Amino acid sequence: MLFEFDAMSTLVIAIVVLLIGRALVNRIGFLRRYSIPEPVVGGLLAAVLITVLLFGADVQVAMDLSLQTPLMLAFFATIGLGADLRTLLKGGRSLIVFWALMIGMLVVQNIAGITAAWAMDLHPLVGLLSGSITLLGGHGTGAAYAGRFAEVDNLQGAMELAMACATFGLVLGGVLGGPVAQRLIKRNKLSKETAVTPGVPAAAAEAAEVQPDETASGAKTLTPISFMHSLLLIVACVLCGRWLSNVAQNEYVTLPSFVWTLFTGVVLRNGLSFARLYKVDDNTVALLGGVSLSLFLAMALLALRLWELVSLALPILVVLAIQTVLAAIYITYLTFPVMGRNYDAAVISAGHCGLALGATPTAIANMQAITAKYGPSPQAFLIIPIVGAFLIDITNALFLQGFLTLPIFGY
Repeated sequence: MLFEFDAMSTLVIAIVVLLIGRALVNRIGFLRRYSIPEPVVGGLLAAVLITVLLFGADVQVAMDLSLQTPLMLAFFATIGLGADLRTLLKGGRSLIVFWALMIGMLVVQNIAGITAAWAMDLHPLVGLLSGSITLLGGHGTGAAYAGRFAEVDNLQGAMELAMACATFGLVLGGVLGGPVAQRLIKRNKLSKETAVTPGVPAAAAEAAEVQPDETASGAKTLTPISFMHSLLLIVACVLCGRWLSNVAQNEYVTLPSFVWTLFTGVVLRNGLSFARLYKVDDNTVALLGGVSLSLFLAMALLALRLWELVSLALPILVVLAIQTVLAAIYITYLTFPVMGRNYDAAVISAGHCGLALGATPTAIANMQAITAKYGPSPQAFLIIPIVGAFLIDITNALFLQGFLTLPIFGY
């Protein structure tokens, strides 16, 4: 028996999944204690139910996920539109330090992936696909490189492997972030009052400390016209980003469309501000970004094919397990101390778990879960989105081109 759901029905299901996830997090102490993001909880439950229906009752569920990519692009557009370069400059040394830590993470992941693939007699490209391509790059980067490897190198099953690794990372990144941050906060007895990020002026932290559900003094409130203005800007960023992605595509550098969408948002936000033509409504953009983020994650997990993850060959599972352990060790014993051993550093560590294994939306969801419980961390929300969704994607693409020049790949 086959149940098919069109795009609108799938959207309704995604909203229900989010509401169920929220209810479960509020009711189950374990989920609340370890700050597991609501979309991860609801999405995983739905994925398990779909798997049980398939193998237990021979019922297939087919969903139209055509809205998933636009929602992802909309989220990255809001990140770009929220990136005021004057505010970014206030990130100071911490922004550069975390960027360096992320570069170290991608190098470690690729070396570990290639080494493990070589030790188990797998193609070295499998090591890259289970490294920073999918774990730092996510589904978009994974799909782009998998298509290239399948076409140029005739790597069989490249797309399925990339999607499985990216999905595995998305789930593990969401599950790992909360417990890691909780452990760091409790072990070091941290609180919001200890959050003084090195290299960032206190005034900058205070200026950034406005939560999405708060209204700053003098800030705009949500109105139909502000909603329409913000929606117009987001759609413009998405369309321009997709066009730039198609125009700039070549055999040497592969940048996914969400990077161009984010870049368009940064240029549009700061260009309009510099020309004094329009001031972006940060509250409305943040609201639309939060909705896009939640729905994207819910749909991504609704599409999770658990039986395909189970069917992964044991060597691939070993590689992914190694990557997970390395990420936890790297973040706990390097990222947290280097970023200052304070509350901001703990929240950044939660975000780094999402970035290292999943994607920027997972990182944001991890940090939202932690800050909802312990209090705001403006510097974490300043640093993580820019480094994770913009700087590291460009850096990852450049470093991957460097790895592909190694003799073992034959390029």
